[in-house]
Amino acid sequence: MNKTVASPAEAVADIPDGASLAVGGFGLCGIPSNLIQALLDSGVSGLRTVSNNCGVDDWGLGILLAEKRIARTIGSYVGENKEFARQYLSGELEVELVPQGTLAERLRAGGSGIPGFYTPAGVGTQVADGGLPWRYNADGSVAVASPAKEVKEFGGKPYVLEEGIVTDFALVRAAKGDTHGNLVFHSSARNFNPLCAMAGRITVAEVEELVEPGELDPDAIHLPGIFVQRVVAVGAGEKRIERLTTRQRTNG
Repeated sequence: MNKTVASPAEAVADIPDGASLAVGGFGLCGIPSNLIQALLDSGVSGLRTVSNNCGVDDWGLGILLAEKRIARTIGSYVGENKEFARQYLSGELEVELVPQGTLAERLRAGGSGIPGFYTPAGVGTQVADGGLPWRYNADGSVAVASPAKEVKEFGGKPYVLEEGIVTDFALVRAAKGDTHGNLVFHSSARNFNPLCAMAGRITVAEVEELVEPGELDPDAIHLPGIFVQRVVAVGAGEKRIERLTTRQRTNG
C-alpha cells in the first residue's frame, strides 16, 4: 500500500511519448510544477494534455509548450500564453476548447466510469454544431475542425452530448498526502486537481507534506487514495502568481 516514490523524476519515468495527461491546477494555482519540470527533463514529447489552461510562457505547462513537447491540448482558457497562441495559429498545436464547467464534468465523468452526459452548455453554438478550429494550416486555413455533437431534448429543452475524459496519466498537487495516496488540498488549490486525479489511469501526486496513514482526519480528505497510484514529497517549493495587481494605499 505504500505508494511513495523517491523523486519527481522517478514518478514520471514511464510516461512515454504521445501519452495523454490530465494536469491539475487553475492558472498557476495548485499546479504540479515539480512533476512538470521532471517531464521536461525526461525529454518526452508528443504529449496530449488536458488542463484548464496551459500555464504561462515560463512556468507550468508553458515550459513544455515552449520546447514543443505538447502536440494537442484540451482546455478552457489560454489567454496568458503568447507562445500557445503562436503555435495554435501557425498550425503547430491542436487545441480543443471546452466550456469550463463541461471540462470539469467530463473529467469527473471519466473518473466515475460514465462514458457521456448531456448538458445545456454550448447548445446553439459551434460547441454543439461543430466547426471550431482544432488545428490550423500554416496559411491560416482550418486543417481540422470540431465535429457536430448529438443534441437531444429533455423536458422540451435541448442538451448536447459530451464524452467523459480518461487519460493515460494524471499529474496533481496537494498540500498533504499520506503514503496510501489520500490527499488534502489547500483552499483554492483544490480546483481541478481532484477531477484530474480521477480521470487518470495512473495518477501521480506531488505533496507538500507527506504523513503516515491515520494522521489525516478522514473527514478532511478531499480525494481518497483509490484514485492515486504514486505519491512524491516535494515540500512547499516555489509558487508563482499569474497576475499581480496592486493599488496605492489611501489615507483614512
